[in-house]
Amino acid sequence: MPHDHGHGPHDHHHPHDHPHPHDHNHAHGPGHLHSHMHEHDEAEDIQVLATQFIDGFRSAADKSVYLQLAGVPRELPDDAGGAPLKLVDVQLTTEWQVGTASPSFGSAELSYLPYPGSMVTERTNMGFVYVSMTRKQVMDLRGFLATKHGRHAG
Repeated sequence: MPHDHGHGPHDHHHPHDHPHPHDHNHAHGPGHLHSHMHEHDEAEDIQVLATQFIDGFRSAADKSVYLQLAGVPRELPDDAGGAPLKLVDVQLTTEWQVGTASPSFGSAELSYLPYPGSMVTERTNMGFVYVSMTRKQVMDLRGFLATKHGRHAG
């Protein structure tokens, strides 16, 4: 990949045998190309994992075994100190993002931007439904994966 940032007072038509202000702790030989990864998008990583998890679950011949192999708990402790909640359902939801809304400066209304058809995106998510005699709790797949892999769901 070519450079994607400026080089100060010099251009890229020079030998790399001088100190570089953006040192990468490696030598710059004659065919050296730069590729710079900037901010790592953990939410995107979790979305990729979730998509693959859902695809695998859909095609699994034994869905209970698939969940067991993935480490999905069959029960969760009750945060209120009651009896543990038991896994009873797995739900899939599909949503299509057709626009975006965000706070407007100086207005009580949201700034709304509907998407043209080519920008509409589909998202599928999975939830694990746990119940006890007194409550129901849904654990989101993205949250489960983020916790399992030590990341943030975003």
